[in-house]
Amino acid sequence: MSFLNSVGELVGSVVAVALLLVLAVISFFVTIFIVDAGASLAGLNPGDDFVTLAAAVLTAGAIVGGASPLTAIAGTESA
Repeated sequence: MSFLNSVGELVGSVVAVALLLVLAVISFFVTIFIVDAGASLAGLNPGDDFVTLAAAVLTAGAIVGGASPLTAIAGTESA
């Protein structure tokens, strides 16, 4: 049964990674729309490369911030 448990955990990990990648791509596209709309509201007309760079930095920051454990923010350590 140990082999079947290992295979099940591997399949679960692969599904989780695939889902996180899909959600990251969707988040990136939504962030591009938000950055572009915000620049338009501010009266700016940035190039596509700057909008993409800003969206990439914001998305990466959100992913890294979401991946960090909340116990580090609270100042407590998990056992």
